Amino acid sequence: MARQEIEHSHLPVRGINLHVAQVGKGDLGTVVFLHGFPEIWYSWRHQMLAVAAAGYRAIAPDCRGYGLSDQPPENEEASWVWDDLVADVLAILDALSIPKAFLVGKDFGALPAYDFALQHPDRTCGVVCLGIPFSPVPFAFDTMPEGFYVLRWGEPGRAEADFGRYDVRRVVRTVYVLFSRADIPIAKEGQEIMDLADLSAPLPEWFTEEDLDVYAKLYEKSGFRYPLQMPYRSLRKMPQRLDAKFQAPVLMVMGEKDYCFKFPGFETAVRSGAMDNFMPDLKIIYIPEGGHFVQEQLPDRVNELLLDFLNGHPVAS
Repeated sequence: MARQEIEHSHLPVRGINLHVAQVGKGDLGTVVFLHGFPEIWYSWRHQMLAVAAAGYRAIAPDCRGYGLSDQPPENEEASWVWDDLVADVLAILDALSIPKAFLVGKDFGALPAYDFALQHPDRTCGVVCLGIPFSPVPFAFDTMPEGFYVLRWGEPGRAEADFGRYDVRRVVRTVYVLFSRADIPIAKEGQEIMDLADLSAPLPEWFTEEDLDVYAKLYEKSGFRYPLQMPYRSLRKMPQRLDAKFQAPVLMVMGEKDYCFKFPGFETAVRSGAMDNFMPDLKIIYIPEGGHFVQEQLPDRVNELLLDFLNGHPVAS
């Protein structure tokens, strides 16, 4: 069977145009992929082709303000951002006449995937999340040092000044180098996050110069204004979901070398069984060598887990 080509379009959604990549016929159902930072639709290239070859339709939007999607208005309130991401997913499904879908989220993309499943259970077949556990309350990083990248990038203007010293390609390159390591990026006093890696640090072996070119081209269009707001300046505005009860099955895939595993409370949240209180049908799978970009680092393993989950929860025709 010839490999299917990924197609690109722009959908007018809620006042802006969202760039959407798609592939596959969808006889077995639809899978919507939601990226994190500094990612875009391209982060899911391996998974999209795998699920399409298996009979699913793969849809991967660039989040509003990212890649080839439009920038939201400058005055958009950060408190609305999380609701906007969920509403964007719903609008994409409606625009494409898709009754329900599987959601696959990575990094901050896991958060709208969780929220969509809670708000729209009738439109959700199942949820797969990479790297970020479900939390009923906003994540707290108060115990982290001042140089912790989330705190630094949460300061208005700081990351803009840091990133602004270099071209977009160098910024994306540095972030991919830093975030693929097992240690949390933390700057020392007098140092900025971009100072933590230089051009002598090699790219991860699974990430090519050509891959970097794709990312750089997309960020040259979008810049980093909105990606810094969403998620870094919106984390405290996440909704509380203390009474959450998932009706859809959930698969959590956690790379044990993902630096996020060292965030305060993350490993406890994943290993303690706390998520079982909210997710009656939850399966957690650990990938010992998996890092933060596990779907790009170990695509065959992630594709295998993803297809096992999809095939294990067939969509009633």
